Amino acid sequence: MPPLLPFVVASFLPGACLALACLLGGPWPIVAVLVITVVVFFLDKLPVCPAPSDQSGHRLSEALGAAHFILLGLTVWAMGTDLAMLDKGLIVVAAGLYFGQVSNSNAHELIHRADRWAFRLGAACYASILFGHHTSAHRLVHHVHAATMADPATARLGEGFWAYLARAWIGGCRDGLYAERRRHGGARLPRAYLFYGLASALSVAVAYALAGGAGIFGLILVSAYAQIQLMLSDYVQHYGLMRRSMPGGQLEPMGPAHSWNAPHWYSAAMMLNAPHHSAHHARPATAFPRLELDAETMPILPHSLPVMAVLALVPPVWRRIMDRRVERWTGAAVQGRITPASA
Repeated sequence: MPPLLPFVVASFLPGACLALACLLGGPWPIVAVLVITVVVFFLDKLPVCPAPSDQSGHRLSEALGAAHFILLGLTVWAMGTDLAMLDKGLIVVAAGLYFGQVSNSNAHELIHRADRWAFRLGAACYASILFGHHTSAHRLVHHVHAATMADPATARLGEGFWAYLARAWIGGCRDGLYAERRRHGGARLPRAYLFYGLASALSVAVAYALAGGAGIFGLILVSAYAQIQLMLSDYVQHYGLMRRSMPGGQLEPMGPAHSWNAPHWYSAAMMLNAPHHSAHHARPATAFPRLELDAETMPILPHSLPVMAVLALVPPVWRRIMDRRVERWTGAAVQGRITPASA
């Protein structure tokens, strides 16, 4: 099997079904939802272990970046058609899942590229779903302060997702702005945030041109759902894992033990190896096909990332599953015993 084929199939299939749902209606809206939920769940159960590839995946990432705008336009346009309300609702769900899981993972890949045009494409993807500030918050705040109290995207042990959602969204927007101001000599409105605002306004204007008020309403619904998906990923992957203070007051370096990971092959391929999160934090500029997973040194989630995201929506269930694992993992790390299987 060609090394990039699982990534191509898993990332483009839900987008193709979403496009057919918008254009044709009929059975396709429910198919689009099932392909990115139930199908992913069962394919993850297959004993497939794709080997890391030395390919960059840059062309695939750029193609997915272009597809993002086509699919967002189709989704918004569908809101103004005569499709049944149920079909439109299913399209919103499928689109929110796609933009929050596939397109978010790809935009994340793009904003870590050294190529400025690829970076701008990723930033534009985020801004089009009214979340442009995540570009600055992720690169300038999260990657600097991950697994510390200074990072809004790091979930504290015992913190429920819904409390986290408000804190992390506001904190990311605020701290990203402060970080950009420092980069640009204290400018009140840094160029990056000006770009995010203008690009978001353009997205709203295009939505209105495509489908009027229904288009704007659809864009807001899809963007909100996609942002929740994105923030669920951050919540799950950084829940409860904090860096310890070292002698002298400094924090220990960010390491493989400070992010949760998932080895499930199909959801990982669909999300461009985003669930191999410790490897990404170790080497942020490394292309997604090259991210490896080491179960001996990296905390492993009990289920795939999409399944864990669903469980996180119910904080009592989430805490029952995860709090003991966090305590066992951090206890093992403190004692120098990295044994994720027992956690």
